[in-house]
Amino acid sequence: MTVSDLTEAELIERVRSRLRPAPAWMVVGIGDDAAVVEPERNRLEVLSVDALVEGVHFDRAFTPPAAIGHRALAVNLSDLAAMGATPRLALLSLALPDALEVEDFDAFIGGLAALAERAGVSVAGGNLTKSPGPLMIDVTVAGTVKRRGPLLRSGARPGDDFYVTGTIGGAAAGLQILRMKRSTTEDAEDTEDQNGCIDRYLYPEPRLRVGTLLGRNRVATACIDLSDGLADGVRQIAGASGVGAAIDACALPLDPEARRWFTSRRADPVFEALTGGDDYELLFTVRPRARKQLHAACRSAGVPMTRIGACTVDRAIVLRVGDADAAWPRGYSHFR
Repeated sequence: MTVSDLTEAELIERVRSRLRPAPAWMVVGIGDDAAVVEPERNRLEVLSVDALVEGVHFDRAFTPPAAIGHRALAVNLSDLAAMGATPRLALLSLALPDALEVEDFDAFIGGLAALAERAGVSVAGGNLTKSPGPLMIDVTVAGTVKRRGPLLRSGARPGDDFYVTGTIGGAAAGLQILRMKRSTTEDAEDTEDQNGCIDRYLYPEPRLRVGTLLGRNRVATACIDLSDGLADGVRQIAGASGVGAAIDACALPLDPEARRWFTSRRADPVFEALTGGDDYELLFTVRPRARKQLHAACRSAGVPMTRIGACTVDRAIVLRVGDADAAWPRGYSHFR
């Protein structure tokens, strides 16, 4: 059975049945012309929207439907994390090909609903339409933050330290592995390393707890999520803040499994980790005097945070490899 065998009302009911119950502040939810919610007192609204297009952001040949749903919400929640916001609600718009199987539709909604439950997000409504081409998912999220709490890209100053959460490069390696598996006819046995990297790509975890703590404690001076790679993230913060950057190649927290994969492919692990996207870690800057508060936030969040360099007066961005400076690579971009 495909989605073309069901009515729009039946598809909406399949969505509604998998979502958490509407909270008291959602006056009108799914089923009307628009959602109606009560604003949270003394808080600012933080809004973000992201679209995922089949063939551009995911390949259904190797991306399970549940992972597509998870990623559709995760990439938006990561934007809220980068702003220091607490997520509240989401709107979901789907353009569905006629041939999409209902089983895949259900799995897609299940993946999104599972992450929404864990993140405390309520789906308030959305839209369903047919697509004559690829599957397209558009998610809008809303969160809240204290009036003086939003984290921006523009607050870094010379002398601030650059930090990154978790590890980088795992998702880029995972995508390479999945593409290789699709293009080869050989039955290669999956290794633990490969499965770890694949999971990093398919099921990214937005750093919501870290972002909330950084904003609440006013530890970070600037912040961005790493959707398009660390190279792009550093460039974005430096440009918005009017500073340069000196990043230590030896300090970069490369995913060990990704390092082994890149090395086995005779690729430079540092370059691949810098330019590969989809890590959805947080890159942020911190005043040196705030390191104590940062360490407290790190312990509370239970997520490692690594100092990788510093902001400079000179507007240049350099990668320090030993005693030498190398040119800073470009990050991923949809449009060149």
